[in-house]
Amino acid sequence: MLAIQNVTIIPVTGPPINEGTLIIDQGKIKQIGSNLIDVSGCEEVIEGRGRVLTPGWIDAHTHLGIDEEGYGWEGADFNETSEAMTPHLRAIDGVNPSDQGFHDAVQAGITTAQVLPGSANVIGGLTTIIKVKPESIVEEIVMKEEAGLKMALGENPKKFHGQQGRAPVTRMGVAAMIRESFVKASHYLKTEQPRDLRLEAIGKVLARRLPICVHAHRADDIMTAIRIANEFEIDLHVEHVTEGHKIAPYLEKYKERYKFSVGPTLSSRKKVELGNISWNTYAMLDDHGVPFAIITDHPVIPIGQLQTSTQLAVKAGLDAHVALAGVTIRAAEVLGVADRVGSIEEGKDADLVLWDSHPIEGKGRAVMTFVDGKMVYKEESPI
Repeated sequence: MLAIQNVTIIPVTGPPINEGTLIIDQGKIKQIGSNLIDVSGCEEVIEGRGRVLTPGWIDAHTHLGIDEEGYGWEGADFNETSEAMTPHLRAIDGVNPSDQGFHDAVQAGITTAQVLPGSANVIGGLTTIIKVKPESIVEEIVMKEEAGLKMALGENPKKFHGQQGRAPVTRMGVAAMIRESFVKASHYLKTEQPRDLRLEAIGKVLARRLPICVHAHRADDIMTAIRIANEFEIDLHVEHVTEGHKIAPYLEKYKERYKFSVGPTLSSRKKVELGNISWNTYAMLDDHGVPFAIITDHPVIPIGQLQTSTQLAVKAGLDAHVALAGVTIRAAEVLGVADRVGSIEEGKDADLVLWDSHPIEGKGRAVMTFVDGKMVYKEESPI
């Protein structure tokens, strides 16, 4: 067993525990409490006086390991642009745990990430959720091999396919292709047919075994995603929500039904649908009671800048605790893994970060990161 003592524990789902102790056993959080907890049975005791302990952070939208840094086309395995409809692709088959981004992530206190195909295609493929353990093999880090079905609205599919002389050419065309695929999959589920991996993937959405994860920046695209989800009675995650501040009262109507991930707001206005990007989006959604995850879209914004994103959202008016929840428990809820990660609770996975001070209210720096109770990062200078 491993103990971390004399720390300020921020469970996220409860009040902070000052001068607290936490015990890890077999990769799980065994006990949390005051320093009165007996640690004599622990093989290792980490003295964390003056430090802050939080749950491991979660980036709910990345291309970690599938859009590798430091490479050109050799590491670009996130967009299969040979055709616009590729629901049968699986992000897990492109993930390289030796990607530098894994090391950057644990240095920034990030222990869980969703990896998605890119947004070039109308339907891009199946997403996966992983634990961030650098230099592992994929089978050792997968939490959910299939977590959602990636789709994209707006400029990207029009650019990558419409400008090449093939469908879709318009936003109408994008939405129509999605609807058409759902109808085909519905017939596939009702009749005996040879196995079709494309329709099988979409069928999991119609059966509500998986959500659709829809790339949507502009307000009209966000509402199209909701319109389609309502029409087919399926589960929806809206990714990016860049113009969410423009339609916050409308999104409030769906806050119990659908899920939202906001970012990357550190991005430049490099295309039309990012023209209204604003740090005010976060506080405005929170004012309307819309829960959300905060994301980097790594490597669009390097995953190590997730902390910067939370701090800038707070600077623009977002409550600091809500910001922390957006990269811990609310991100876990978006991904459907809150039973295992996202907060410090007995029985949950021991995914933890020890900071030298508060990571949002102060200038906290990760000094130790744990995944499943094992240290995956330690700052070179001793704590």
